[in-house]
Amino acid sequence: MMDLQVTSGLPLQADGDGRLIFGAGLTVVTPAVRTREEMREVLLDPEADAPAELYYMYRDVCRQQDRELLAQHGLRYDVTVIRPGLLGREYIKTAGHYHPLKPGTEVTYPEVYEVLAGKAHYLLQTEPDEDGVEAILIEATAGDKVLIPPGYGHITINPASEFLIMSNWVAADFTSVYGPIKELAGGAYFEVQTADEEGQFIVNPSYQPTPRLSTRPPEERPEFGLIRGRPMYLEFLEAPEKFAFLTAPEQYF
Repeated sequence: MMDLQVTSGLPLQADGDGRLIFGAGLTVVTPAVRTREEMREVLLDPEADAPAELYYMYRDVCRQQDRELLAQHGLRYDVTVIRPGLLGREYIKTAGHYHPLKPGTEVTYPEVYEVLAGKAHYLLQTEPDEDGVEAILIEATAGDKVLIPPGYGHITINPASEFLIMSNWVAADFTSVYGPIKELAGGAYFEVQTADEEGQFIVNPSYQPTPRLSTRPPEERPEFGLIRGRPMYLEFLEAPEKFAFLTAPEQYF
């Protein structure tokens, strides 16, 4: 059993299969399950052998007493659990998506992630255009925060041998855009396990010209409530106005 209260600020645990256990005061959420079959289109090897279930998405997690506050600010708090293991040579990952434009603006919604347990590789990428895409890798561990700014899509990879558990804040009426990444058979890069069990990034040949891949560390943004080691949920309860950038990105980016 893994206790997630210190990193999440909520009475959450995860069992040995990566399923969440909801403590007192939390609304029990049934996860949406992403399966191997649903991921075929975005894999390096679409015929790769892999576990039937790859990750679990617990949407709209909150304490019952906080539900009205979240609704007032138009926000949703999710928890995602990604299994360890391989999709053929690839590490298990999310399908990846872009974010929609906020209606009436030219700015896409941002999103923010927090690692609760394990290690994450966040692959951010700009939308494809005639100049190609820019790809950014951010490695994060428990307590780290990662901001997905407007204009970027993203994929989360679990490169470790343990479950990756992460939370995110996002606008409540947010609908992910999966089409562009599916159409290009995955993200700009695939992370594969080498013979010595290290990770290696190989380019997706569907992306032309070949995208650049740079690395960046996780970045604290106190003005957005993003402080390493400080649970985002608790930060929201204390200062919900700091998270207004998620619903009004045109005022911040």
